Amino acid sequence: MTKSILSTSKAPAAIGPYSQGICANGFIFTSGQIPINPTSGKIEVTEIEGQTRQVMANLQEVLKAGGSEFSKVVKATIFLSDLGNFGKVNEIYGSFFPKDPPARSCVQVGKLPKDSLVEIEMVATL
Repeated sequence: MTKSILSTSKAPAAIGPYSQGICANGFIFTSGQIPINPTSGKIEVTEIEGQTRQVMANLQEVLKAGGSEFSKVVKATIFLSDLGNFGKVNEIYGSFFPKDPPARSCVQVGKLPKDSLVEIEMVATL
């Protein structure tokens, strides 16, 4: 198995013992991204729409670091602190997949790192 670690300064640094992403056997597996601004290292927006946009920007950079993009995403998992935000997140998330969206799961969780409102992870092809 061929495996390589993905790392980019254009996405937030890991806040624990994990990699931003892994390339393995023609796939990219991203770690869950929360809405940390990679420049400041902080969550700068408090509303779900802004947090979702930042998460997607972070994911785009991790995918790009591995030689992939949103059109090659095959599976996504969305974690929400409040499923009541599903519609707003869905609208923003969907704008990144105008054609042939990936398989996806969305669940509500008790709490997310740094009290963020949303976290998303993805699997993509190269």
